[in-house]
Amino acid sequence: MKKVFLIMSITAAMVIINACNSNPNKDDFSTEGTESTESTEAPATTENGNPSYDPKRGEGKFTNVEVGATLDAALASSGEKVYGVKCSSCHKLTDEKLVGPGWKDVTKKRTPEWIMNFITNTDVMLDKDPEAQAQLEICLVRMPNQNLSDDEARQLYEFMRKNDGVK
Repeated sequence: MKKVFLIMSITAAMVIINACNSNPNKDDFSTEGTESTESTEAPATTENGNPSYDPKRGEGKFTNVEVGATLDAALASSGEKVYGVKCSSCHKLTDEKLVGPGWKDVTKKRTPEWIMNFITNTDVMLDKDPEAQAQLEICLVRMPNQNLSDDEARQLYEFMRKNDGVK
């Protein structure tokens, strides 16, 4: 009886070990095409061991925002309405911080792509973008997602330009 129990235990252990070590993508009956397609390179890291910053990781979809040399008054007017409804309770048009930072000269400090990605993809930017994280450390309050459409974001950006003196 002890021998049967020992043989069953060893067999069960071998089955478990084999199951844990098997590759679900590998055909157990063939040795063809066994080379790995996975990259063995580790991602670049900073000196403290964290993954290095990749400016393309999830910030948003705006990669090239066309901005004219002069202000688009119609867009700016629409953007002012968006600001009045969704932004004015937390942001002043001066450099004074309210809940969030003031908007004075924001279009001179940040690119149009960064601003539009931040206002349309706030959570991801706050989680992954160092500049957004630095603002969060200053303000101590996460900006809520305002569910702005792409058009509203563009209108709001044009209003920011108007606030910064673009004519």
